[in-house]
Amino acid sequence: MKSNAARALDRLDIEYELCEYDVDPSDLTAETVAAKIGLPARQVFKTLVMRGDRHGVVLAVVLGDAEADPKAIARSGRSQRGRGPLAGGRAAHRPRTGGVTALGLRRPYPVLLDESALGFDRISVSAGVRGTQVLLAPADYVRAVGARVAAIARPKS
Repeated sequence: MKSNAARALDRLDIEYELCEYDVDPSDLTAETVAAKIGLPARQVFKTLVMRGDRHGVVLAVVLGDAEADPKAIARSGRSQRGRGPLAGGRAAHRPRTGGVTALGLRRPYPVLLDESALGFDRISVSAGVRGTQVLLAPADYVRAVGARVAAIARPKS
């Protein structure tokens, strides 16, 4: 079954691969997903729903083994003051943790992609449902979601 993310990529004629894995609801970390699909955590990107003062909701897409840096997001021009991720993206995107994606949304939000993504031939992002990742070229992801590329990640604290 194709997700909205896959259908959006099809409409844009973007080459991608869907990668399915077994979901453990008690462990939805990007590091676990990376291990299950056979990629390093640095190549699996997670989408965090952030709220800024000036532009409202922003989707921050960062490395699986890092976290979003609210100050860097604020400096990127997408928000006046980054406020950190919303719990599970509840207020702006999905009612649960996991499966958050910028691909194929009904209402587009500004997307910031950490610049580290450009160092890979392919990156993995959620397909919008738990248990499915999309593998695609970073440039294609930028084009598909209209992402702005910036240094927005920091090591986990």
